[in-house]
Amino acid sequence: MNSEMRSAGARTQLYLQVADKAWEIICSRKLQPHDPVPSEGELAKLYGVSRMTGKLALEHLAEQGLIYRLPRRGSFLAGKREETVDADAASAEQAVAAAARTAGKQIALILPHLSEYTSRIIAAVESEVRKHDFDLILQISKDKDDEDRGLQKLAASGVGGVILFPQGRKTCSDQVLRLKLEQLPLVIIDRIFREVQIDCVYHDHYRGSYEMAQYLIGKGHREIGYTSNMSENITSREERYQGYIQALLDHGIPVRNEYIHFRSVPCDPGRINESDPEQEQFIARSPQMTAVMCGDDHVAATTLFTALHMGIPVPDKLSIVGFSDIQLSALTPVPLTTVRQDTERLARSAVDLLMKRVNRSKEKQLTIKIQTAITERKSVLDRGVLL
Repeated sequence: MNSEMRSAGARTQLYLQVADKAWEIICSRKLQPHDPVPSEGELAKLYGVSRMTGKLALEHLAEQGLIYRLPRRGSFLAGKREETVDADAASAEQAVAAAARTAGKQIALILPHLSEYTSRIIAAVESEVRKHDFDLILQISKDKDDEDRGLQKLAASGVGGVILFPQGRKTCSDQVLRLKLEQLPLVIIDRIFREVQIDCVYHDHYRGSYEMAQYLIGKGHREIGYTSNMSENITSREERYQGYIQALLDHGIPVRNEYIHFRSVPCDPGRINESDPEQEQFIARSPQMTAVMCGDDHVAATTLFTALHMGIPVPDKLSIVGFSDIQLSALTPVPLTTVRQDTERLARSAVDLLMKRVNRSKEKQLTIKIQTAITERKSVLDRGVLL
């Protein structure tokens, strides 16, 4: 609590001081009617007071008709002061109800980045949301803190529910846990948090990778490598790697460390048609490899172009496969065989599950796995035919 508020403590109750400060913030931010105002937690953090003091401050502003509060949704700026004074109680209640109805008919989709893959998710989710007569709010989070701020603001605005494609995290964020406790409808997509029960819809990355390794083995390959961007606690990348390892073990094929490469820096999508030094070193140190599984299609395209720059024919000398089946995979000099992720089914399952929660479904938290499929193109040599 700052010294100014301490010195004034003897004259005015603390929550009234915080209420005055909160109103100063609201005025300085030039908020419009029905915009969310600072929360109890934000006031507590700003002024070093308890959440209860923040709550009392907001209730005081509500009693004055300056803001209105919605259970489990947050606090919002009311109409202009003179409008509030002139309006009768029925009109005020209608305004609050209308704001609640508008916010409640919106679903938010939060993504960590824009790419071809996430763009497909956006289009599919928007289509599914409209079928339920909801509007879609889209947010792109720059980092983990930005993601948490976005979740907090959406919850305060009274949004009907959230579909979250989270930033790379090893554990569930405190903000996600808070929304779960507040029972805001929330579905995680394309990631899974194992330490907490929360609704989740994601592609079966492990099975997709396992089946791709089996596919290569079935084509007569035994010297199979693996390359990927660093896992960075992203469960999808971890599971793809685990699927590769398990498939080799199940088929009695030794796992060779020299055949495995995790990049020190992510592939640059803008330079995939160039020879990449990291991929060049990986390929050069293991000339016995006949096939390489890649953690995603960008890594696969980078590996393919690097091999071609090195004078290594694909697939005659080295077979290369990807994961995701983005449009690029069909446009490389040798079209890539890859694992296809069904974004339409992912979106449909996520929206359907979220709507169950919006309608207060009481069933336990669900984890829905979306199956993948192999898309065959031209980047794999059938060595069995040659034997």
